[in-house]
Amino acid sequence: MKVLKLSAQGLPQSWISLEQAVLHYAADEVRWEIGARVATFHGGHNAITGEQSIITVNSIIGTKGVPNISPFDIKPGLTNGKLFARDRNLCAYCGDHFYEEDLTREHIIPFAQNGIDTWMNVVTACRACNHRKSSRTPEQAHMPLLYTPYVPSLWEDFILRNRRILADQMEFLMAHIPKTSRLHA
Repeated sequence: MKVLKLSAQGLPQSWISLEQAVLHYAADEVRWEIGARVATFHGGHNAITGEQSIITVNSIIGTKGVPNISPFDIKPGLTNGKLFARDRNLCAYCGDHFYEEDLTREHIIPFAQNGIDTWMNVVTACRACNHRKSSRTPEQAHMPLLYTPYVPSLWEDFILRNRRILADQMEFLMAHIPKTSRLHA
């Protein structure tokens, strides 16, 4: 389970472990918290009062300090997992849904024609369509794209990079993604 760490202003910063979250709480760096309580940690006893230290961790925390990620500077890393999630495991050519192991990263303008490996030049394709298109453009192969590529926003990137998002974390992130995102589908 991961905790969604936000800046004090509410911008996603990272997915952190429960242990990392406890360190933020212990260092008094948590400015605010929302979402469900996901864990309670019991520490030692105070030598004077005898009280045991207890830290409860929420699923979403806002931390003090200057954000290390700006929504304007973000260029989400391109991985097959995030690409397939962006495209909902749907082949851009035949339109069928596939399991991740049956999909490929397909370059719209192929490397053989000076294409580059960026979000705007890749789509998800099944192995059969990728093989059929070969090193041609969609126009040259007479295989029109069924959807267009796009660069995910900061909010979408946080959804795409974590497979086990809690319901309250997903609700928070989905409230900030663009209306045009395919993640709404």
